[in-house]
Amino acid sequence: MPTNPVLVVHGGAWAMPDDIVDAHLIGVRNAAAAGWRVLERGGSSLDAVEEAVVIMEDDETFDAGRGSFLNRDGKVQMDALIMDGGTLRAGGVGCVERIANPVRAARKILSESPHVYFVGEGAERFAAEHGVPLCRNEDLIIPRESERLREYLARGEDHPEDIFAPAISHDTVGAVALDRDGNIAAATSTGGTLAKAPGRLGDSSLIGCGCYANNDSAAASTTGWGEPIMKLVLAKWAADRVESGSLPEWVAQEAMNYLKQRVNGHGGMILLDAQGRFGISHNTPRMAWAIRTTQRQDAGIDRN
Repeated sequence: MPTNPVLVVHGGAWAMPDDIVDAHLIGVRNAAAAGWRVLERGGSSLDAVEEAVVIMEDDETFDAGRGSFLNRDGKVQMDALIMDGGTLRAGGVGCVERIANPVRAARKILSESPHVYFVGEGAERFAAEHGVPLCRNEDLIIPRESERLREYLARGEDHPEDIFAPAISHDTVGAVALDRDGNIAAATSTGGTLAKAPGRLGDSSLIGCGCYANNDSAAASTTGWGEPIMKLVLAKWAADRVESGSLPEWVAQEAMNYLKQRVNGHGGMILLDAQGRFGISHNTPRMAWAIRTTQRQDAGIDRN
């Protein structure tokens, strides 16, 4: 008997100012619409999360693809992961600079490589050899981010502002989906943190940290401050609790409490199991999210 499909997407969790709320809502709605088109016609959860994330990578609102934060050298360096809950196959890229849609490259790795992870030039070479077009790094840089980096660097190293604070944009994007065949999948994509050191890798592309999917437990995608999320292997932590019998709705909240209490981290999570039950939670002032099911179509920017 076919399963009723479910799709949940996120577009970052932080203290989003009022003047950019609409752009985030439009972005996550567009992403959900793209992923839902795949599920509605009987497509796979893997295809659905890929298409949803591509929409947000192409949307300059988010810290993924074009419009990503710039690192200390003024370059875009991006990470992404996609994972299939049925087979546990996954594909990830780290520190890529010439791929407009890193999730496309990650999907090629999942589908066409015995490996799970490629980084830097090796990832770009693999992508190009498998039909993913390369671009110039300059094509991914937008004036807003050049100015943001300039302002940050002008304040100097001794400025007290913490670049990991919830007030600083954490617009990592992600999606989780359940398809008609009962398979779940997850994908996460990011440009990382503002003024990060070149070569820095966050949680988004690491299995079990910022992204995870297993039909026996759950699919998860996180957003926020990457280092604390990595330390807790938070996506896998949450999935394990779902496998033990806890509801995704409660586990997502528990994960955010654990993140704050154990390592003083902040961010958000979307979590979905193979029965179609989902959770959305964050410990930041706002989080952009959207949901599509056969009965429900919704999006929001939560306030805590």
